[in-house]
Amino acid sequence: MRRLLAFAAAVPLAFAAACGSSQPDPGPSPTASAAPAGVSADAIEVRGAVGKKPEVKFPAGNPALVSASRTISEGGGEPAEDGDILAANVTVYNWDGKDNPYIGSDYDLGRGEFVTVSPQLPKVLYEALRGAKPGGRVMAVVAKDALSSDQIEEAKQQGTDFTTANQVLVIDIVSKARKAVTGPSTDPGIKGIRLTDAGEGKAPSLSTKTDAKPSGKLVVKTVIKGDGPKVKADQTVVVHYIGKIWGSDKQFDSSWERGSPSVFPLSQVVKGWSDGLTGVPVGSRVVITIPPELGYGKEGNAQAGIKGTDTLVFVVDVLGAV
Repeated sequence: MRRLLAFAAAVPLAFAAACGSSQPDPGPSPTASAAPAGVSADAIEVRGAVGKKPEVKFPAGNPALVSASRTISEGGGEPAEDGDILAANVTVYNWDGKDNPYIGSDYDLGRGEFVTVSPQLPKVLYEALRGAKPGGRVMAVVAKDALSSDQIEEAKQQGTDFTTANQVLVIDIVSKARKAVTGPSTDPGIKGIRLTDAGEGKAPSLSTKTDAKPSGKLVVKTVIKGDGPKVKADQTVVVHYIGKIWGSDKQFDSSWERGSPSVFPLSQVVKGWSDGLTGVPVGSRVVITIPPELGYGKEGNAQAGIKGTDTLVFVVDVLGAV
């Protein structure tokens, strides 16, 4: 998740790189007689209303270097389950028992980020997020017991020493991304392009096998109109999509085949995507045709088998945006 990656050394461990990494063996559970020295995370106070940047008050003394989590505010709605993608505002501190420096907050940037609830997250973050509800606030204290030795060393190089400090994340849950686009589907009305709805939550069938010539312009056709807020150009989106080449019906990408939606900032994709999705309501399905100059240009994308003259065709389900 993009913004906290720039703030906190532990966040790539927590919200990005750790999604694909194994967790360290924590070793035997401590007994009462071997309780870790230092101040417990229970003594941390989190103040302020959910939806605004929290104020975190730390106790005096060095922290116990043990991961912990707790719910600060319950929220409402359906609790998060494995695989849910949550829109959240995250605030980060280093808890060293001295200065307890503030690292950053999504509230400072004016927009949130997405995190997927997955057991591949460090256990403390997974426990904090699983069961969390929209409108709620949770706190996760990430300590060295949640990280591998490589992660601890990487964090130290970036300014967080987990041998003497923990990192505290206060996470406000804004909403859950939709799991599917629903509603009656219409024909995209693009000559040569055929789209068949396979039912809720299933990948539609897209055909681009045609002798018809593409328009040479960016074309965006809504086939299912969503009821959510319109996507803004500077947001990050959650989408399911299929990408094919006009005329050949050659598929070069599909999030449905990978088994999970994709999450990315619109500022980091080809212009045809960013222009095509800006203004589309969340919950919509759109068909987008992208001319080469708004796609991969004259160079194309050899790895994907896309030539510099290819027009790209996407069907995109917009599941969320922050």
